[in-house]
Amino acid sequence: MDTNKIQKVSWANVLMYAGTFIAFLIGSGFATGQEVLQYFTSYGYLGIATTFVVFAIFLYVCTSFVLVGKENQFDSPNDIYIYYCGKYVGRFFDYFSTLFIYMSFFVMIAGAGATMNQQYGISNVYGGVFVTIMSALTVAFGLRSIISVLGKIGPVIVVLSIGLGLWAIFNNTEGLSHGNSIVASLPIMRASTSWFLSAVSYAGFCMLWLAAFVSAMGSKANSKKEGTLGVLFGILGFSSALLIVSLGLLAHIESVATSQIPLLFVAGKISPTFAYMFSFIIIVGIYTTAVPLLWTVSSRIISDDKDKKFIIVTIMLAIIGCFIGLNIEFNKLVNIVYVINGYVGFLLFFLMIIKSIIRIIKTKKN
Repeated sequence: MDTNKIQKVSWANVLMYAGTFIAFLIGSGFATGQEVLQYFTSYGYLGIATTFVVFAIFLYVCTSFVLVGKENQFDSPNDIYIYYCGKYVGRFFDYFSTLFIYMSFFVMIAGAGATMNQQYGISNVYGGVFVTIMSALTVAFGLRSIISVLGKIGPVIVVLSIGLGLWAIFNNTEGLSHGNSIVASLPIMRASTSWFLSAVSYAGFCMLWLAAFVSAMGSKANSKKEGTLGVLFGILGFSSALLIVSLGLLAHIESVATSQIPLLFVAGKISPTFAYMFSFIIIVGIYTTAVPLLWTVSSRIISDDKDKKFIIVTIMLAIIGCFIGLNIEFNKLVNIVYVINGYVGFLLFFLMIIKSIIRIIKTKKN
């Protein structure tokens, strides 16, 4: 009997998939607060609207990725682009997304280096090299080990980030209205000229991150329902963290406007000891995203993650990514890599809608 029809659900797997989804998105951009600052906080209260737009887009595209991955069982996870866009446009998104995902790995390395530098005053090299080595080792063990590891780490980081955001809000509630009134005049590096375009760009680059990884995750779920529930809880958790952290930074906007690692600055407001602890949490958060990013690129080159060539390719990609990431400033990498690629990625959203409409029409005809 088809287990998909039974809709078998393991709640342990649901929570693991939700944690994996969250961990994938909590990279150096989110964990440091730099991504949240540029895409959400920099627009004041309108950043709340940005969060809800992102949530709505995630809800549609990520559940679609899971269902399509389960139904089609792609030979290569990147075949999902051909499914939505056709042979030629799909190939473009396939290669483009692979390049962007690899560039995002550079951002993770830069974020790790910047965190260690701001907190400990040491060279960026130490943090960058550490995350590079840990990521390469984890990827070498294959996708199932990645899901197992990340699924446990993700929820912990979300809870701690939400807690820090709540402390920042309630420690300075008057700072919210004050921050909203002055944020437009501060020298903050912004993702776009408007909050809506910021939401579009953010959703776009996340889609390019998530498409192959989430479809592969969906294909390994016991049922469509199990995979969909995992993604749904992941979206709720991540969106809640986005909203709360964004408001927490807004309450202290004058202090964090030009900071490379704004959340680390807020953590230092609580106590120096907590700042040291949180710097470790940031590094772990960066690791949880660097791993699936590196895996996605390696698997695009060598599809069998048990092949020895897969390990060699992973090590080479990690070394090159480490070198580039440690030679460009973190906030500039976030602004350039994420924003530009985000608009291209959002084109995929429209193609997904067109594909869905065509499927509905064919279904009704049949």
